[in-house]
Amino acid sequence: MDFTKMLHKFTVVPSLTDELAALQRVAYNLWWSWEPDAINLFRRLDTELWQATRHNPVEMLGILQQTTLETLKNDEGFMAHLKTVDEKLSEYLAEKTWFQKTCNGNSQMKVAYFSMEFGLHESLPVYSGGLGVLAGDHLKSASDLGLPLVGVGLLYRQGYFRQYLNNEGWQQEYYPENDFYNLPLTLERDEKGAPLSVELEFGPRRFNVHIWRVQVGRVPLYLLDTNLEENSPEDRLITAQLYGGDQEMRILQEILLGIGGVRALRALGIIPNVCHMNEGHAAFLALERMRLVMEKRGIRFNEAREIISAGNVFTTHTPVEAGIDHFPADLLERYFGKYYRSLGLSRDEFLGLGRQNPKNPQEVFCMAVLALKLAGHANGVSELHGEVSRKMWKNTWPELPEEQLPLTSITNGVHTRTWMSNYMASLLVRYLGTRWLDDPTDHNVWRRISKIPDAELWRTRQSCREKLVDFARKRLKEQMIKVGATVKEIATAEEVLDPEVLTIGFARRFATYKRGTLLMRDLDRLARILNNPEMPVQIIFAGKAHPQDQEGKELIRQINQVSDQDRFRHRIVFIEDYDMEVARHLVQGADVWLNTPRRPMEASGTSGMKVAFNGGLNMSILDGWWCEGYQGNNGWAIGKGEVYGDTEYQNQVESRAIYDLLEKEIVPHFYDRGSDGIPRSWIATMKASMQSLCPVFSTDRMVQEYASRSYTTSYGQWKQLVADDLALALDLARWKERTFKAWPAVRIEDASAQISDAVAVGSLVPVSAKVFLGEIPVEDVSVEGYFGVLDSTGNIQGGETVPLENVVPAGDGLYQFSGTIDCRFCGRHGFMLRVMPRHKVLGNVYEPGYLIWG
Repeated sequence: MDFTKMLHKFTVVPSLTDELAALQRVAYNLWWSWEPDAINLFRRLDTELWQATRHNPVEMLGILQQTTLETLKNDEGFMAHLKTVDEKLSEYLAEKTWFQKTCNGNSQMKVAYFSMEFGLHESLPVYSGGLGVLAGDHLKSASDLGLPLVGVGLLYRQGYFRQYLNNEGWQQEYYPENDFYNLPLTLERDEKGAPLSVELEFGPRRFNVHIWRVQVGRVPLYLLDTNLEENSPEDRLITAQLYGGDQEMRILQEILLGIGGVRALRALGIIPNVCHMNEGHAAFLALERMRLVMEKRGIRFNEAREIISAGNVFTTHTPVEAGIDHFPADLLERYFGKYYRSLGLSRDEFLGLGRQNPKNPQEVFCMAVLALKLAGHANGVSELHGEVSRKMWKNTWPELPEEQLPLTSITNGVHTRTWMSNYMASLLVRYLGTRWLDDPTDHNVWRRISKIPDAELWRTRQSCREKLVDFARKRLKEQMIKVGATVKEIATAEEVLDPEVLTIGFARRFATYKRGTLLMRDLDRLARILNNPEMPVQIIFAGKAHPQDQEGKELIRQINQVSDQDRFRHRIVFIEDYDMEVARHLVQGADVWLNTPRRPMEASGTSGMKVAFNGGLNMSILDGWWCEGYQGNNGWAIGKGEVYGDTEYQNQVESRAIYDLLEKEIVPHFYDRGSDGIPRSWIATMKASMQSLCPVFSTDRMVQEYASRSYTTSYGQWKQLVADDLALALDLARWKERTFKAWPAVRIEDASAQISDAVAVGSLVPVSAKVFLGEIPVEDVSVEGYFGVLDSTGNIQGGETVPLENVVPAGDGLYQFSGTIDCRFCGRHGFMLRVMPRHKVLGNVYEPGYLIWG
């Protein structure tokens, strides 16, 4: 008998008096997660319960006895504390923000930020790692800065897996269920009080979706849930696990995120004019936005594409194409056959949207390519990643030089107040004031770190390290109890590590390219470094491997096997079940943060940025963000940015480089103490690190860049296209059809330059071109010279363009164009000419297949 059909369901919530209502108001706004005063308020309720609930105030309020809550009203100290925190939240929500002060002209802009995962806090486990934590930090800074932004994601019943290690050190996974009614979530309801529901029908699947809201300061985050009784058992599983299941599950999750997300926002009365796709997972949103505007305005796909692409922003995080979702044509036909026909597209036209070469039927449909083709702005997440991404996707724009591809970079950052320790924050307030809290991007404020007395900064670092060691010991003891260790073995957990010893941290996803065991290639040499009686060193590891990544699991096993050896037992610790709580302790307490990716496979990385805000120093391969952050005096670089063809040789060279750095520079530097026991040279490096890195690598700077370079620009372009009843959008689409139809006749008849083999620097070289335009009016084309210094292979590097604007008709559709090239640099130069369409309002318009070189 199915008893579930006989159940009458209801929700029990804490009964809080008016005096305590503020407690619930604060608990349901994740602002508390980066406000130390609020965290201390909840910890004050019950320290042990705070820890047991993974720091979840909503669950705590549900567990605490009603009598306990009643007694709080008579606790004058607690009530005063509650009033202070409640007033802080109210002031935060009401104060005038950066966006209001600087971007008043864009008051109608509404941004929707779509991501498969959001790492806001360990109490809301719907994230796996860096991508989600970045998304969470993005929302927090968007709230701090006052951006008109909402987040959209999925609410996973089991989230990402929890990790534990067996006796042999192998990673094991388990999936505890999330109880949504004991999380800081609110179910969105309609005017009748019923749950707001959205229906999706794709291929053989038809299911309903509920919407939950997480309030992140000023920013709402909407999470979609298919675990509903009215859905089939298969459809209820769509939001069961993050990154779980096969390709079919993945495409369903991405349909739900992109298309379901747009529909959910409409059901809420939110119609964004800018949509930000955080990785390609959400790229289907572009199709849904086009479908809706086609339906509403009665326009065609190509016309809708002009409008919607202008208002889409895409951020790619992956430096290898294998790490991006690809779907076979038969799976897309199954789920999108009816959908793409409703857009007026043929099968080949639809599949071509996800192919770099739309005419290649062998190319698999790629979500990143779909996002690139349907976004007006695209970026990587560091300068190096921008270069790598342009190489990866250059065939999407085959006629353009790499440096001119429409794919830029905005380097990642971290949310300062989330990741900085209370010890360090208190010290900075004492000597820097609160300006760094209000504007973490102000270089002048961070320069004042030089005024902090060395002794006080060192005491703060020691306190952070002591807290980390204490945390590691407790977690190790818990781990050993779980696997049935002996009393003697458990007792040793309280003796591992030393709060006075140089501590190296290594914590991240255990993918093979991150090389978690690079430090262990010569165990005898490592043992000499760690156990040097005069200058000892210790290492704390943490991280998860994907459940299907056996190689990553093997790396974790190897580290645990090494840590069990007698010579390393007190010097190497692996903390299991890596999450945001573990990450906070590690980045706040480590003296040195080790990062060993195989260049150039680290798109950005953010853990090292978090360390910098806490006075820790980075030792990293020159990859991702560290290429921009490293300045020679603020940390250490492993190698000089070399890229190797032989992986084994690379591992040998770079592991030796790590040992050399430790033995010759880092360890002696740390233990070089004055008569007062203070390592003044080390502290100078700490100060240089904080001064140079903190104002640059924060999400406040990052989100400001997105706002100024992507969001407001996208909004402006979108607004221009939809003005006057879509006049410009319709004109642009028709102009493209007309121009592109006549384009095959365009050709460069002759190109010449009045030039000798040797030209004096500073000279202006006249160039000219004779171009046949056929039926295309001369004002509808742009002719440019492309020139620059040649590399060793004879290709122009870092070229620049100059318009050839002097136009003379030559009869019968032929025109003479001329201009000059300014030779500002010495060296071997080259130049070419190119012709592309030019719209009377929007200027040069490049689309693949419509640019001619000569």
